[in-house]
Amino acid sequence: MKTKEVVRKTKRVIINKTSYMQKSKNKNIQETAGGRMIGNVPLAFPDERISEIRKRIFEKAGEFETLNYIYVINEENKLKGVLSIKEIFQKEEGKAGDLMTKEIIKVYPQTDQEKIAILAIKHNLKAIPVVDKEGKFLGVVSSNTILNILHSEHIEDLLLFSGLHKNILFKDVSMNFSAGILAKERIPWLFFGLFGGIFAAQLVSFFETPLKGHFILAAFIPLMVYMADAVGAQSQTLFIRRLIIDYELNIKKYLFREIKVSFLIALVLGIILSLISLIWFSAPVLIGFILGISLFLTIIFASLIAILIPCLLNFLKKDPAVGAGPVATIIRDVSSLLIYFLIASLLFKLF
Repeated sequence: MKTKEVVRKTKRVIINKTSYMQKSKNKNIQETAGGRMIGNVPLAFPDERISEIRKRIFEKAGEFETLNYIYVINEENKLKGVLSIKEIFQKEEGKAGDLMTKEIIKVYPQTDQEKIAILAIKHNLKAIPVVDKEGKFLGVVSSNTILNILHSEHIEDLLLFSGLHKNILFKDVSMNFSAGILAKERIPWLFFGLFGGIFAAQLVSFFETPLKGHFILAAFIPLMVYMADAVGAQSQTLFIRRLIIDYELNIKKYLFREIKVSFLIALVLGIILSLISLIWFSAPVLIGFILGISLFLTIIFASLIAILIPCLLNFLKKDPAVGAGPVATIIRDVSSLLIYFLIASLLFKLF
């Protein structure tokens, strides 16, 4: 009787899953747990004996869509625990309710697919169960699906880094887009960079006087811009990776730690640059002082931009990976020049 009841419950789970798919009006349902889950999986009741479950697994193994875990539900179809296939075949006697894991990592139908993959990796799980707001079992996101999610998210991040957005849709991962579509998606970002570069050129001409009087300052412009981009890109890449892996990341705590790290990096590199300008280039002490302070402030500001832009995008429900494009780069470039020239102008007036 219990076997028949479990089979009936399995059919109900499949029906619930199909019903959810039909009722949902979410256009992006395929990127959620509800769109990715399967319903025909091994189920059991808490008071079922292990031998009964094992027998049913042998008899109906070919019918299940996945055999990673046995999900323990009650009469109301609520998920109560999880058993691994390994446990079923290791234990001779006992009941499912006594052996099951009660601390369940689960998701809801509207959970984004990326969070599902993160949970699977973080907790070393082969599949993730899906429940509704009442805790009723709907299905599972299987191991094969999780691997596909990881692959598609990886492709998506690569496309976003190149300036392509979700409105293109990632139907063709082989990148068989026409030249016109690729150009159309990339040009707006590059326009931002173009006008930012023009503004940077205007900035240089505005500070023409100190540059004419101290030509060595102009020689260090590429270094300032490069260090801003290098430190910013490094900080941003690490932050985005952490944000993807840990979606419950404490942003304030991470930002405070990053400020301390950037302070130490800026202090070391600023002192080294000052010493090199004095010893190698025989520059005046004031020039070395300007270079050191400018690099110090540039590195700290670049690190802050590297965190704040992805945070802003994340707040706006946009993929943070897009922040690594031309927008962040030109902001770092312009800000590094502005800091450099303002410090130079201020110190020349004071001394």
